[in-house]
Amino acid sequence: MAAKGRKAPVSGLVLQLFRRPDSDPARVGFTVTKKVGNAVVRNRVRRRLREVVRRVEADTPLNGFDLVLIGRGATRDRSFDALVADFRKALKLCTRD
Repeated sequence: MAAKGRKAPVSGLVLQLFRRPDSDPARVGFTVTKKVGNAVVRNRVRRRLREVVRRVEADTPLNGFDLVLIGRGATRDRSFDALVADFRKALKLCTRD
């Protein structure tokens, strides 16, 4: 996916996006490395990213895409509204032609 898809690093997260030829529901993966913190912190970051995708997907259909969200250290401390804005910005960067 990383070789054929697009990548958009923004301040709160990194988004990797691959457009599939079908229009099936989006498949989303989450990655948070040990650099971010211990297991409790990483799981909290993952939960926050999952909720960001849920909120944005309610407004913007993501059908036909594979997405990977990579959590960073800044994801842990960033406000939720800022994370949503970061994800929307990353989506725009990845989907522009």
